Amino acid sequence: MTTKHVWDTYAQDIKRFILSKTKDESVADDILQETFIKVHTKLQTLKNDDKLIPWLFSVARYTLMDYFKTKKIKVELNDFEVTDTLENHEHTEKDCLRGILVNLPKKYREPIFLSDIMGLKQKEVAKRLNLSLSTVKSQIQHGRKQIARGFMDCCGYEMNNDGYLVGELKDKDDCKICN
Repeated sequence: MTTKHVWDTYAQDIKRFILSKTKDESVADDILQETFIKVHTKLQTLKNDDKLIPWLFSVARYTLMDYFKTKKIKVELNDFEVTDTLENHEHTEKDCLRGILVNLPKKYREPIFLSDIMGLKQKEVAKRLNLSLSTVKSQIQHGRKQIARGFMDCCGYEMNNDGYLVGELKDKDDCKICN
């Protein structure tokens, strides 16, 4: 199962759920995007495909709670009751990537999300975001550089002579962005 398949199948349902809690289309889009970044980085930890839908909604609930926490908006915990919990997982590069993506400026995060995670062509991304193709290409290139810098800052990776990130993943406690 791929993130694209999950997105195509469930994104509208998840968005309706998020929108029912936020009552704001723009905020719902942002939270949906953050939810699917988390889904993309953790999808391989889902051991039972039958639990996909409850798992997706619990990821959305946690993302909503994080949003409300940062905005200091009071909500009833019962509104976000979670029936299934995420399985414990080992610390991976995807954990770091999720933290790095969440901290990217929106102008880079959106094109990267649509092209690299959702698999859209850059031309489609430009059309969807109502930007020129050259702007989208530039934003994706700058975003990828910031992601590489994030791995160097967070995980101590280095860039080799061929332009590839190399290094060993630190323990989660030692990562600056994952915690």
